[in-house]
Amino acid sequence: MAAEGEFSRRAFENGKLDLVEIEGLADLIAAETEMQRRLAVEHSQGKLSALYDSWAERLTRARALIEAELDFADEDDVPGSVSALVWDDIAQLHAEVENHLAHAQAGEIIRDGFKVVIAGAPNAGKSTLMNALAQREVAIVTNIAGTTRDVLHVDLDINGFLVKLYDTAGLRDTDELVEREGVRRAERIISEANLVLYLEDMTQGRNELSPITNTEVLRVGTKADISAATGPVAYDLTISAVTDEGLFALRAAIAERLERQVSSHSLAIPSRRRQRESLTDCLEAIGAALADPSAGLDIRAENLRIAGNALGRITGRVDVDNLLDIIFSEFCIGK
Repeated sequence: MAAEGEFSRRAFENGKLDLVEIEGLADLIAAETEMQRRLAVEHSQGKLSALYDSWAERLTRARALIEAELDFADEDDVPGSVSALVWDDIAQLHAEVENHLAHAQAGEIIRDGFKVVIAGAPNAGKSTLMNALAQREVAIVTNIAGTTRDVLHVDLDINGFLVKLYDTAGLRDTDELVEREGVRRAERIISEANLVLYLEDMTQGRNELSPITNTEVLRVGTKADISAATGPVAYDLTISAVTDEGLFALRAAIAERLERQVSSHSLAIPSRRRQRESLTDCLEAIGAALADPSAGLDIRAENLRIAGNALGRITGRVDVDNLLDIIFSEFCIGK
């Protein structure tokens, strides 16, 4: 019987596919939304690999010219000075890698999902909203404060993007052991969110917003069907999960913030943590080569070699034996 990913491994070992293309194929098999499929197709067809290969070729050419400068400085056929032929292009390459790396979060959001966390005080309507957006009963809804203790999760498809929606325990000080653990878990998932929907029961008046940093917050007034509060002044949006008032606008607001974070003219962008980390290593090495023009050419050339190896790790050209089992294990038997 064929092992997991055996056919793809053979394709890699025979030079038919590189690691980025194989990861794209795995993502295509697992894709659930249109944008996940489009991103996976872009990667599986080699468009991202072609970009990295072109960068690696520029680094190799730069190193070759530096070696020529070092070894044949007195010869007439060395094509110009290293500074004229190399460092302007390497500076341009640094800018290109930096710009490319800035889209890494967008790629990871498309592949892994846009994390939206519903937060707020107990009985603010969090679980009711969760069920309304999911269009099924995911969370238990009661009038008892503190019903939700653990983090609940459901996947949504909004405009072709994967949205990972989380319901959390009500945020409040409590001495009850289980509820306190629920609050701790809520705070942890909030810290990982791309967007927080902070719900406030408008029948109870405005609450002091819990300190949420480094995450965009959408302030949502709930129970609009039984509240006389006006939305535009106090809240970003007002909703009623019972009558569906404001739910279309809320989904549109989520979509707008999602698309703002993933806006890109191309899907030839990194989408995995290992790709992002190797690109960061590449950028740092190029930066080190450019940082001190007075450093010896041999030292600067070594930094360019390190940068090239970092790119090679992404596509599988160098130093990836320890990654292979992990990557191919994502496939079904044989594929």
